[in-house]
Amino acid sequence: MATNQTVAAARAEPAPQPAKRFRILVCIDGTDESYRALRYAARIGSGNDADLVVVNVRPPDEAGRLAGFKERTADQGLLHWGLEIPGVRHLKKARDLLLEWHTFESQGWQEEIGHIDVKGDELGDNKVVYTNNAGKKVVLKLKVASDVAAGILQQWDIGHYDLIILGASRKERSLAKSVWDPPVADRIAWRAPCSVLVASALEEGHGHLICTDGSERAMAAVRQDALVASRCNCAISLIAVAPDEAGLAAAKNHVEDAARMLAGLGIPVLNKFTPVGAPAEEIIQAGQDFSVIVLADSGKRGFRRFVKGSVAQTVLRDAHHSVMIVR
Repeated sequence: MATNQTVAAARAEPAPQPAKRFRILVCIDGTDESYRALRYAARIGSGNDADLVVVNVRPPDEAGRLAGFKERTADQGLLHWGLEIPGVRHLKKARDLLLEWHTFESQGWQEEIGHIDVKGDELGDNKVVYTNNAGKKVVLKLKVASDVAAGILQQWDIGHYDLIILGASRKERSLAKSVWDPPVADRIAWRAPCSVLVASALEEGHGHLICTDGSERAMAAVRQDALVASRCNCAISLIAVAPDEAGLAAAKNHVEDAARMLAGLGIPVLNKFTPVGAPAEEIIQAGQDFSVIVLADSGKRGFRRFVKGSVAQTVLRDAHHSVMIVR
């Protein structure tokens, strides 16, 4: 009887669920900034528990220049095509860089070619998927969309990524001051459902500066980015800005609370800052010494953000270096 009960219990026991993978979407457009973003993405996604999807978004049919191209490439994978399409050239360079950075260092990689027809476009969406023996995937994808930002957000809908990384020059980001023509990076940073790292003048090795104001949203961002930073052995520093001397004690408490939380996770904190002044200005000033400034999404949407703004919005617009918005 006991044996039968044991067998029945074993049969009723649910099958083990696969471990959650950390998924990174990195967007390239052929600029130096986008390839620096790719390198950082490769560092964060270096483990076998992480998948890396590299996407280039191109306009439909590229003004008719692709007419007849499909017939010439029907039996060839994306990276065997010629260089007539700029996106192919960018993805080939991305693959070569990933090889150079030893992203494909482990053995047993299998290659799979994928294609989806897109109405009104000669070639549609195309990708190459590399999978190793541990299940890690590296995907190179050429995606069709009439708008780059919309194409990136559509890709998130397909893959539900944990992090989007894209490069944007300082000049491009300054255009965020324009209400009518915000740059792609700004639109992705505020519309994506996941965290977004906007890489600008990204220099590796200077660590992450994580901002906190003691709120639940900020503390969640501290925890989330600290775990991301630990994936690439990036040092963590914390900052809380006091608007005046009367608020200094509270700012110090916010930093100490965050440090204690990270200590509980086994993540050390390198430095703690509690300057007094305008929050966005102080964060931007301190952030010049770091690879990435990290802030929680303000939670404001649409017209509220336009009217009231936020510290995160100001830092993203005006910071000299890379900024991550965590959500």
